[in-house]
Amino acid sequence: MGKEKISQKEINKIIHLRQLGHSLPEIKNVVNRGSATIFRYAKNVEILPQYLNLWKINQGGSKKRSLIAWKNAQKRAEQIINDLGITEKIIIAACLYWGEGTKRDFNLLNSDPNLIKTFVTCLKEIGVTKEELRVTVRIYEDLDRGQAIRYWAQIIGIPSNRILNVNILKGKKRGKLQYGMCRVRVTKGGNYLKLLQSVAKVITEKLDNLPL
Repeated sequence: MGKEKISQKEINKIIHLRQLGHSLPEIKNVVNRGSATIFRYAKNVEILPQYLNLWKINQGGSKKRSLIAWKNAQKRAEQIINDLGITEKIIIAACLYWGEGTKRDFNLLNSDPNLIKTFVTCLKEIGVTKEELRVTVRIYEDLDRGQAIRYWAQIIGIPSNRILNVNILKGKKRGKLQYGMCRVRVTKGGNYLKLLQSVAKVITEKLDNLPL
């Protein structure tokens, strides 16, 4: 059964604690309700002037805890991943394509430069050369065409004149698409695509056979 409907007394408690400058996690611990519920009733509550300093301190504490958590995560990731060999890179390429690539033609479109760079780097392990890549940039009409071309050419490691096609979308830049999106296509990539799709299939089969 789900939790009982929140009472007016609990709502008043959330509002009061927020007015006193308590953080959302602190209120959650006191009221024992979900984060979404706490946020719903606390989001528009103004902190009382005499408690603003406490609220700012709590904010600073949250940022500090977040930084510590990120440092710990980075340290653990470095311990987990000592080195990336050929097998690991092929698996990375297969998984990236599995999640972001198209099913028929061998091409992948994304706005994340780290993803694009990682994908192109890992493709080398299955024999794909940069000469086999055809790169297209997709941008909104208010973005600088030349700047976007230079940016993605640098990310991939090819001359700017290798990017011949730029698709212009109507409208203005949305979100974080400062340089638009980049499509990487492998020419005559049928066999490469079959290999990556087969790697993804083998991964699935091996995971299915693992004991729970």
